[in-house]
Amino acid sequence: MKILQLIQKPQLRGAEIFASQLSAHLAEAGHEVRMVCLLPGEAKLPFPGTVVRFDRPLSKRFFDIAGWRQLADYIREFQPDIVQANAGDTLKFAVFSRLLFGWKSRLVFRNANKVSDFIDTKPKLWLNRFFARRVDHVISVSELCRQDFVRTYGVDAARTTTVPIGIEETAHDLPLPPDCAAYFNTPVLLNVGSLVPEKNQAALVRITKTLVDTGIPVCTLIVGDGRLRSDLEQQIRALGLQQHVYLLGYRKDVLALMRHARAFAMPSKIEGLPGVILEAFYYDLPVVASDVGGISEVVMPGKTGWLIAKDDEAAFTTAAREALTISEASLQIRRDARAEVERAYLNRQIAQRFADAYQRVVTRN
Repeated sequence: MKILQLIQKPQLRGAEIFASQLSAHLAEAGHEVRMVCLLPGEAKLPFPGTVVRFDRPLSKRFFDIAGWRQLADYIREFQPDIVQANAGDTLKFAVFSRLLFGWKSRLVFRNANKVSDFIDTKPKLWLNRFFARRVDHVISVSELCRQDFVRTYGVDAARTTTVPIGIEETAHDLPLPPDCAAYFNTPVLLNVGSLVPEKNQAALVRITKTLVDTGIPVCTLIVGDGRLRSDLEQQIRALGLQQHVYLLGYRKDVLALMRHARAFAMPSKIEGLPGVILEAFYYDLPVVASDVGGISEVVMPGKTGWLIAKDDEAAFTTAAREALTISEASLQIRRDARAEVERAYLNRQIAQRFADAYQRVVTRN
């Protein structure tokens, strides 16, 4: 098959990283795969194949006839069987391009979220329903997200599929980054995510305060950046946690931090199925996570991690204390979680499931 992957821009965000990894595995399997980046960006994507940069101006992201024509012209030149839109503005961009310029390739949307969590007004619902109903197929990251998409937008369930995110097989013997060595003199509780309200790192800071006040030795490392950084810095100072909570910004050595941390915490308010949880599993890192989005499909209480009701900080604190403690129970959870990833969530397996879904879309009348 010929497959065109649309991403928002070259950036090391989950959606773009996974689209790149998926594309690489599809290419290895013999498919002809290209990627198109709609907006400017500087990151080097983990895809060795053809990457085309449209570099459309951000100021025109909501109305870009020239960009929509550019995509249509490229599709007519490449003639892909499948065009997959991956998060951001890619779905809107692809739908308008096809409506205005009439290209015939099958359009697939990769849905990585529980969409109803983002719908807070009627106009937003109507607009997103308009786009959702103009794709040929939707591949959702979890079964809960698939059902929510069908229910929210009223699309035909037969035109939806669940294929989870996957992770790369990588070396486990990763050295501790030298600039982080001092943090690991204390058991590390790790969080990875953009500093935005839905990731809820403010709750993690409060949880750390409770752990420290009850005598639990812990160093919380938060990897990522975003608009809430200054608010979190202020909260850390106000609670006197400057020696216990550190904001590390974006880093390229997250897997090495996972390899040496004691536990992973994700107190999010909104998620799809975050690949970072699977990476934690792969590196034998016990996970404590909020029961939001599709997380419950991989974090199984007492087997692969600790699953906590949304916003229940007391229960999250108790679970974090257990996860930070080395015991036979926590060691068994680590073993079971890693076995689950190796059984069903490696990208080489996931890529085949995408290819199977594409083939069904292409052959469907």
